[in-house]
Amino acid sequence: MEVKDYMKLPYTRLIQEINDESGHYFYGRILELDGCQSTGDTLEELYSDLDEVMESYLEVKIENNLPIPLPEQTENYSGKFNVRLPKPLHQRLAIEAKNEGVSLNQLVLYKLAL
Repeated sequence: MEVKDYMKLPYTRLIQEINDESGHYFYGRILELDGCQSTGDTLEELYSDLDEVMESYLEVKIENNLPIPLPEQTENYSGKFNVRLPKPLHQRLAIEAKNEGVSLNQLVLYKLAL
């Protein structure tokens, strides 16, 4: 496959809006392609920059005959997994969920999404 073929694939883009001591900007990365990340003052700028970074990443991988991960498909995931926790952490999370008036599942989902 060529760079243009990979660029058409549905890679996962993770985008975060950042407000910190450096100001307001957007950070993004391509989940499946380690090191493909960028920032931009606007979403449009970020998406453009991510495309450039991704294209450069793919060119280097192809030139050096290195493997390129393919996009992950959501159909490969059920949305469920089991996690074993130390009892004190389980207790702390359950109490926090109760105090917030949400289920433990909702609280953990919220914390994982941050």
